Amino acid sequence: MKDNEVSIGAQNRNKILNAAEKEFALNGFKGARVQSVADRAGLPKTNVLYYFKSKEVLYVAVLDEILRIWNGQFDSATAEDDPAAVLAQYITDKMEISRTRPYASKIFALEIINNAPNLDEFYTGQIEWMNGRVAVIQSWIEAGKISVKDPYCLLFNIWATSQHYADFSAQITVLKGKKFDKAAYKNATKELISLILNGCGLTVPNEYR
Repeated sequence: MKDNEVSIGAQNRNKILNAAEKEFALNGFKGARVQSVADRAGLPKTNVLYYFKSKEVLYVAVLDEILRIWNGQFDSATAEDDPAAVLAQYITDKMEISRTRPYASKIFALEIINNAPNLDEFYTGQIEWMNGRVAVIQSWIEAGKISVKDPYCLLFNIWATSQHYADFSAQITVLKGKKFDKAAYKNATKELISLILNGCGLTVPNEYR
């Protein structure tokens, strides 16, 4: 019974977080309503407030989830790893998140545009993460494995190009004349991997061509 209760609790939290992701992306923090999140999740408002005590707590939880899924496997990359394989997979992961979780990217973009008022407590962890990833890339540079001068610029460019497909999806749809579907994402991912890796003096691994 206890395991079942835990499972139901986890399911409800996921429903709420998914609903909140869409609500915050469409309406921003100020315009979002807990009742609307509950309606999207198909749960009573009291259930939402049982798991997340306020709109602020829920919003922070959504931001935390966004940062968690974005970092992914790149968290464990080391100086000994092949930079081509690591970066190709990181770009693939980022593009897949843009395809499957576009609202997550839009929430983060809105937060940054508004001077990140709710990200103060996250920045300490993110700075530590960034320092660790920059150190790995710098070790590749010093070992002559990658022709990049600034690790920060490399990461910023990966973020900018991959998240563009989520944040500017409406523009892409208009300019392409049709919705950017799964096949289009697959082709765009290959192009992006090729552009970035070739720019870094790396050969694209066969499985990413």
